[in-house]
Formats: sequence, C-alpha cells, structure tokens
Amino acid sequence: MAERRDIIMEPDESLLRRALQDPEGNRGRRAASVLLSRYQRQVYAWCFRYVQDHERALEMAQEVLARAYVKLGLFSGRSKFGTWLFAVTRSYCLNEVERPRLLVGSPEDPDCLSSDRPDPERVLLERLDEEAVLELIEKHLDPVEQKALWLRSFERMPVETITRVLRIENPSGARAVLQRARRKLRTALEARRQ
Repeated sequence: MAERRDIIMEPDESLLRRALQDPEGNRGRRAASVLLSRYQRQVYAWCFRYVQDHERALEMAQEVLARAYVKLGLFSGRSKFGTWLFAVTRSYCLNEVERPRLLVGSPEDPDCLSSDRPDPERVLLERLDEEAVLELIEKHLDPVEQKALWLRSFERMPVETITRVLRIENPSGARAVLQRARRKLRTALEARRQ
C-alpha cells in the first residue's frame, strides 16, 4: 500500500523513466498507467474543445491515451511530458476533425462539391505556430507562470481559483502572475519575429 502511495507521488519524469526501463513488467506498466491517468481530464478537455461533444470527446481521449501508451518510447525528452502529450492529442484531434465523412445517398457529383477542409498549407503553418508558442512558454516562463497560464487558457479556471490552487500569496494573486507571463510571451514573440 505504501508503494502505491509512493508511485502516485512520483514526478512525471520518474514515472516515465520507470515505464521506459520496464515496459513489459508490472512496475513499468503501473508507472505508465499512473502517469497517463494524471492527464485524463486534460486530454478529455483538449478533445472536447475540438468536437464539442461529450461522448465523442471521451472516445477520442481514450484513443489518445492508448496511443500515447504505445508511443511512450518515442518521447525524446526535449520537452515536458505534458507538452508532448498535448502535441499527440492535438495531432489526433486535428486528424479526427479533418477526416472526410462519407456522403451517403447524396445526389450531387462528388467532384463538383466544394471542400470544407482547410488549406493544408494553412494547417501546417498553424501547427508550426502553436509548436513555436509552446516552445516559448517552456523556455521563457517559470513553472508557476506556465501552470497559471495553462489553467486560465485551457482549463478556463477563474483567476481566484488559480490563486488558491497554485497557493500564490502575493496581494494580486494569479492576476499578477498571468500578466507577467503574458508580458514575457509578448516580448519573446516580438524578439522571435525580428
């Protein structure tokens, strides 16, 4: 029982190392399970943002976590595990949303239909932009700023709740942390464009 509590408290990096060292063993599978279960809610939230449908988002989140489990060995360690998992999720969601649906019983000639799909070049540029922003966040923001920005932007958490969750004790709470993070990102983006 003590070992179970200990593994739950281990940092992501330690769990990942254990999972990669013994991928077929019980300890390795348990470490991978604990690691991925930490991100279940976030993966679901990311999927839901793309499809706006609870059931479909649940199915997509399960698929993402299963794929991430299989691909753990491909994680290079150049970013944090959560960032890598976000990229895996985003890629999967974009592929799911962009997948063409079969037209059943449509009287129109398929060659005459206009495409709803976005321009592939634009999609690629958007993906590269998002990856660049994620890199800037990791490089220029401290861990508290990263968490605060994440909770506000992706989890849609109120500023007061972020202040409590992150135990920020300065007078203006998470508001000051978020302003500082945004200022740093703006500066980093401007420097990158030059």
